[in-house]
Amino acid sequence: MIEPAYHLVEPQMRTTSVVFASPHSGRDYAWSFLRRSVLDERAIRSSEDAFVDMLFDSAPIAGAPLLSARAPRAFLDLNRSAEELDPALIEGVRKSAHNPRVSSGLGVIPRVVANGRAIYRGKMPLREAQVRIRDYWRPYHDKLQTLLYESLNQFGEAILIDCHSMPHEALDSVVHPHGLRPDIVLGDRFGAAARADVVDRIESAFAAAGLNVVRNAPFAGAYTTQHYGRPSRHQHVIQVEIDRALYMNEHTIRPNANFAAFRALMADVVADLTEIGRPARIPLAAE
Repeated sequence: MIEPAYHLVEPQMRTTSVVFASPHSGRDYAWSFLRRSVLDERAIRSSEDAFVDMLFDSAPIAGAPLLSARAPRAFLDLNRSAEELDPALIEGVRKSAHNPRVSSGLGVIPRVVANGRAIYRGKMPLREAQVRIRDYWRPYHDKLQTLLYESLNQFGEAILIDCHSMPHEALDSVVHPHGLRPDIVLGDRFGAAARADVVDRIESAFAAAGLNVVRNAPFAGAYTTQHYGRPSRHQHVIQVEIDRALYMNEHTIRPNANFAAFRALMADVVADLTEIGRPARIPLAAE
């Protein structure tokens, strides 16, 4: 087990209800895991949200906590339900109602990485999957829920920014309303995971930085937005997907020449996002 199961950086003083989380940027690839995979070290990283935690690492300076995964997405997907077990990969799991994520090999223990490339040769025991969930999934989500409870208790509202990246090619068929290629996709499950004014304000923060933003297409949000998004209870979740081509070379999985400039731009965006959760604008909790 990697100790700890996540990385948390908290501000000296919490001054905003906003919480940042990066569930797919983990890059602690245990040798025992790499040895079992049929993929090389670069291919196995293809579904990783590489460097996303670094793009948001100014959050604690702006008064918000940043929770990041340590285990890589190919090992365990923290943006899936613990119940999304893949019978094609894990021994002893019964087929259940059709789940497109599980069917495509992208359950809580992924069977494939990007472009459908298999991670393993053969199946794994159910016990191994359960241990991964116990040692990595549950600690991460217990801490995430705690952070949201803390925001609710301190500010009367919690806003979770769920931080992700997307392949540049994922946007080939998506057109910005003004005919521009999108840089950012915000997912709020079509309004089910966050109040409209919160999403509007988040979109404005990215737009003010010169980034083109669309909503819910092609990514509306997965487990985290669905499970934690409760706008009627003042708990809002917005998934943020950033075009990887803006800051990294997707083939080599390395920062590109624009990385430092984009990271600086994101620091300004993060500062703007934290302003959304300052006490002056938070409505009183329902009685």
